[in-house]
Amino acid sequence: MTLNDAQRNRPTTQSGSNAPGAAAMGSQPSKKALWAGRILSGIPVLFLLWDAAMKVLQHPMAMQGTKQVGYPESVVLPLGIVQLACVILYLVPRTSVLGAILWTGYLGGAVATHVRIGDPLFSHALFPVYIGALLWLGLWLRDQQLRAILPLRATE
Repeated sequence: MTLNDAQRNRPTTQSGSNAPGAAAMGSQPSKKALWAGRILSGIPVLFLLWDAAMKVLQHPMAMQGTKQVGYPESVVLPLGIVQLACVILYLVPRTSVLGAILWTGYLGGAVATHVRIGDPLFSHALFPVYIGALLWLGLWLRDQQLRAILPLRATE
């Protein structure tokens, strides 16, 4: 049995696997990357938990804000419950990618809402994009499997 040139030149992992990204998937992120990811994830999580709590508790500020963007007050509690579910999914390591995907959809709706009512672009309409970027960057730094799927590529 002989190996073709591509197989001979492909680096293998410690386990001997030749699968692309196998080396990256088997190791843990460095302590610095892990802590940076935790911090970058924590910032938007704290904000989103606060926002969800305001909605679940139906705080007057949440009720007024919801009316200002053109939604009825009746959606405040369900939105808060959805937000809490997304936070929980994001914080559980096994479901964190699903949580990030669901947050991406939710935050996309927030962007659309702000654009629809003519809010300022960088301070209001793009604020959910900033939150989503922090969620994904924090998760990317914490999760080696996600890094293997979405690698940074060196420019040549």
